[in-house]
Amino acid sequence: ALVNTAQYFMPRLLGGFCQQHPEIDISLQVLNRDGVVARLRDNLDDLYIMSMPPVDIELDDDVFMPNPLLLVASAAHPFAKKRKLAIEKLSAERFILRESGSGTRMATEQLFSAQGFRPGLRMELGSNEAIRQAVAAGLGVAGLSRHALDSGQNSDEVVPLDVQGFPLHSQWHVVSPKGKRLSPIASVFRDHLLRGSRRRA
Repeated sequence: ALVNTAQYFMPRLLGGFCQQHPEIDISLQVLNRDGVVARLRDNLDDLYIMSMPPVDIELDDDVFMPNPLLLVASAAHPFAKKRKLAIEKLSAERFILRESGSGTRMATEQLFSAQGFRPGLRMELGSNEAIRQAVAAGLGVAGLSRHALDSGQNSDEVVPLDVQGFPLHSQWHVVSPKGKRLSPIASVFRDHLLRGSRRRA
């Protein structure tokens, strides 16, 4: 079983793998970071793909793909064409955030905290696609993975803002408990991910 939060690019990676290995069946669950960490602590699955692995669990951990986080707004937003905005310029904006427990939210909140910025919250939503739609409708600004922005329909309705500190450099990791003996299938899939990352590099 594979548990991950990378719902936008994983189907493509799985598609290539399944074409090479049509005899293998894969189980995929999409959870936020807290859900992935809970399953990781209980050692319920073979592999876990996440952007912010926990530091209090010993892990076998490999980075395999960049995951830049963008601050985005509607294409009609007054800041859409501005350059080099200071984060303070967004103090009057309403933010649309992922739910607590999301790796995207955790990463953006860490950056805001480091810069002494407190975003005004309009709403919390449980999926990147729902956030992208809300941003397109002009309901606020949000932090989104570039993968989520690029994969959405009518993605030209939502644009990245040129704001200090963004894009926030994040990465996808494939992890498993330290020393865990992976099944042969899990080992083959892990190698498939890492080979793909080397080709992209």
